[in-house]
Amino acid sequence: MSGPGSPIVRLALRLLAAGLAGYLLALAYEPVAFAYVIPVSLAVFGVVTRGVRMRTGFVLGLVFGTAFYAVHIRWMAPSIGSDAWAALSGIEAAFYGLLGAAAAVIHRLRAWPFWLACAWTAMETVRSTWPFSGMPWGRLGFAVVDTPWAPALAYVGVTGVSLLLAAIGFLAARVVVSPSRMDGRWAATGLIAVTALTALPAMAPWSLGSSGEITVAAVQGDVPGPGNDILADYRGVTQNHVDATIELAARVRAGDVAPPRFVLWPENSTAVDPFNDYSTGEQIEAAVSAIDVPLVVGAIVDAGEEHVLNQGIVWDPVTGAGDRYTKQNPVPYGEYIPFRKQLSGLFGRLDRIPRDMLSGTRRTPLDVAGVPVADAICFDIAYDAGLADQIERGGELLAVQTSNASFIFTDQVEQQFAITRARAIETGKYVVVASTNGVSGVIAPDGAVVARTERRTQDVLVESVELRPGVTPGLRVGAALALGTPLAAGLAVLLGLVVGWRARRLSRRSTAEEVS
Repeated sequence: MSGPGSPIVRLALRLLAAGLAGYLLALAYEPVAFAYVIPVSLAVFGVVTRGVRMRTGFVLGLVFGTAFYAVHIRWMAPSIGSDAWAALSGIEAAFYGLLGAAAAVIHRLRAWPFWLACAWTAMETVRSTWPFSGMPWGRLGFAVVDTPWAPALAYVGVTGVSLLLAAIGFLAARVVVSPSRMDGRWAATGLIAVTALTALPAMAPWSLGSSGEITVAAVQGDVPGPGNDILADYRGVTQNHVDATIELAARVRAGDVAPPRFVLWPENSTAVDPFNDYSTGEQIEAAVSAIDVPLVVGAIVDAGEEHVLNQGIVWDPVTGAGDRYTKQNPVPYGEYIPFRKQLSGLFGRLDRIPRDMLSGTRRTPLDVAGVPVADAICFDIAYDAGLADQIERGGELLAVQTSNASFIFTDQVEQQFAITRARAIETGKYVVVASTNGVSGVIAPDGAVVARTERRTQDVLVESVELRPGVTPGLRVGAALALGTPLAAGLAVLLGLVVGWRARRLSRRSTAEEVS
C-alpha cells in the first residue's frame, strides 16, 4: 500500500507539478502572452527536480517539456499535420528531459540557481540550432516584448534575457527550499538583485543614433481563396501583389502618399522562378515600372531539378534583378526533408515538398536603393546568426519577408510577430515586415508597433523609418553567452558529479567505520 507520504505518491505529485509548470510556461507566449508566469514556472521546475536521481529528473523534465511545447506549437497540427506536431513536440521535449537530468546533478552545488540558469540557457541555445537547423520557438527572451524586461534585450540580447529570467525563477526556488533562515536570506537577496538588474535597462533604454530617415512601403497582396494555401493559386498571389503595387504607384502620383525609397514584397510573392517563368517575370517588371523604385521580391528560384532557393531579390527599375538574400534556415519537414528516401509517404503532407530547399550563407546586408538592409525570410527572424552577421557588416534597417499563409488561422502568426518585435529591441533597428496575407507591419526600435495590417486582407503600409547604424551590446553579449553557457553547464554537471561521488565515498567510509 502507498500512503500520502510514500515515494510513489511524492513522485506522482512531482510529475503533476512539472506538467502544470510546463503548461504555465506556454501561457507566457501568444495568444495569452502573460510573460510574468515565466519565473513561477521555472521556480516550480527548480523545486521538482531537486533531490531526485538523474533518471527521475529526466522524466520530470520530459513531462515539463511535453506540456510546454505541445501547447506552444499546437498551431502546427492543423497547418502541417498532427504527426509532425507530435514528432517535433517530442523532440523538443527531450531537451527539457536532458535538462531535468542535469538539474538533478546541478542541485548538489551550493550556487545551483546560477548554474541551473546557465544550463537552461544552454539548452535553449542547443535546441535552437540542432538537430538539423533546430527550433528556436519558445526561448524565454522572445516572450518579454510588453514587459519592463524588454529593454534588457538591447543590453544582453535574447540569450541574456533568457539567462536572467531563468536565474530569477531558480533563485525563487532556492528561497522556497532553503534549509536554513540564513540561506534563505542570501537567496532572497540574490533574487532581489537579479530582478533589479533585469529591470534596470528600462530606466536607461539603449538607443542607436540615426543616419537619416526614409519612407518604405510593405505590400501585403493577400492570398486568393481561403488564404491558407499559397500554391493553390500562386499566379493569383503574384498578381495581387502587382495590383497592390500599381495602385500604390497611382496614389504616389496623385500625392496621396509619400514616394517610398523602396517597396518590400513578402516571401512567396512568387512561388515560381521569375527568371524561368516568363509570365511571372513580366508581372514583376510591370510592378517595378509602375512604382519606379527598387522592389524587394520574395521568390522561389530553381537550383537544379532537386533543389530550390527561397530568395529576396532586389529588382531595380533600370538594371533589373540584382542583389539577393537566400533564406538561411529552411524548416525541416516544411521546406526540406531530411532522410527523404526513408520517410517519404510516412508523414502528413511531406509529399507536397517535391524539392528540398537549400540554405543561404550571405553575411552582408542587401543594397536596396543605397540603403543597407538586413534581410530575414520567415523563420530566419528567430535565429541569431543571420541578422547579427548582416548588422555587424553595416545593416541599418531590418526587413522581414514572410509567408504565414499555412498558419493564417493559428497563433503562429502572432508568435512570429512577437519574435520580430523582440528582434527590433535587441538590434535597436526599425523593422519592416511584409507578409502574404498577415501580419505585415512596421516596428520601432523600442518594439512599439508603428503600423500593422489585419489578416487575410490586401493592404499597403507606407511609413517613415529611421536608419540606425551601429551594433547594440545585446548582439555581442548574446553571442558570447550562446558560447559560454554550454561550457558553464558542462562544468556544472561535472562538478555536481564530483560532489556526488565524494558524498557517496564519505558515506561508505562512515558506514565502514561504524561496522568496525
